[in-house]
Amino acid sequence: MSDQDRPQEQDHERVSGPGRLVSGIAWVVLLLGLWLWGREATDVREGISGPATGDMAAAGRPPDIPLPPAHAPLGDALPERLDVPELGIRAPVTARGLDAEGAIEPPSFDQADTVGWYAAGVTPGEAGTALMVGHVDTETRPAVFYKLSTLEPGQTVRVVREDAEVAEFTVDDVQVLERDGFDARQAYGPRDTGRAELRLITCGGTFDHASNSYTANVVVSAYLTGTGP
Repeated sequence: MSDQDRPQEQDHERVSGPGRLVSGIAWVVLLLGLWLWGREATDVREGISGPATGDMAAAGRPPDIPLPPAHAPLGDALPERLDVPELGIRAPVTARGLDAEGAIEPPSFDQADTVGWYAAGVTPGEAGTALMVGHVDTETRPAVFYKLSTLEPGQTVRVVREDAEVAEFTVDDVQVLERDGFDARQAYGPRDTGRAELRLITCGGTFDHASNSYTANVVVSAYLTGTGP
């Protein structure tokens, strides 16, 4: 594949690469944390465990950024669309499970602009931590979460649900977690027990051609702060 076929390099510690080559490797990192952290990380429904290992490379929010209070959790309703206004994302959501290797299975590369929701976990807006995954790129172009690492605390993520209610989340933390020594508790554990929280996850770091994988995962944490039309 020529350099012209690859998406442009990004500023936030990530160099894009051939996405198809990394799907069987990078997403396994998510699996390991789910199993290590277990059901508490995602409030997973009965009978399913969950994702993996890593180290924080970039994280947090400056203490002077005011964030709104949490909204009371909503009831159970399936997600239909994910909107991130600051990034221009308006993506359909599809339910996903675990693949043959036990990792959260992202949407296919034919649906690179679709977000996958881990259907064995809570729905976005419920109490607990809902997980959504998406590709950063494909072999030829950026994918739905290509700019995910540029999100900042205080920005908004909206999930349109099948009950016609829109769950509005506020970003409170953006982390780039290294694959080696990955801390699943840090990535998936609740920031505040009892809240409705959301994690948006994609590949990050730089692309390692020797292992055909990215060196890290971008993990955006957000919490429910309101509802909209």
